[in-house]
Amino acid sequence: MSLEGKLVSEINIKCDGDVFHEIIRYKRHYMCNICPNKIQNVDIHEGDLGTIGSVRFWKFTHDGKEMVAKEVIEEIDEEKKLVKKKMIEGDMLEYYESFYLTIHVETKDENNLVTWILEYEKKNVHVPDPHTFMELCINITKDIESYHIK
Repeated sequence: MSLEGKLVSEINIKCDGDVFHEIIRYKRHYMCNICPNKIQNVDIHEGDLGTIGSVRFWKFTHDGKEMVAKEVIEEIDEEKKLVKKKMIEGDMLEYYESFYLTIHVETKDENNLVTWILEYEKKNVHVPDPHTFMELCINITKDIESYHIK
């Protein structure tokens, strides 16, 4: 049984896809106001906000537990509205050897599709696939959408 895995989830949003991408890339700190029950704090530790190599520290709630994560942005494709991040410290790495998140926004007229990709390697066969973390990502997407269509 392989310890490596990949989860992909897509969700259509009614808010502007460019605005969504801007929040994901540059304005993560807004998310504390948009969904405070899920994200309590986002601080930049190194680099410039929204640039490759920048490091951010998160405090968030997952499965009813307060958790922390430190991530580094590894890839940005502005044309594709894609951001790929690697977790480098934090609670998730207690269970996973490696953990990557990719967020991609496709905009076509009024159709905006957000794709979340989680790529990971579990520490052992008893570690579950991160379905509940993907659910958190989708719920954050819905919160951003609701906030921006009000």
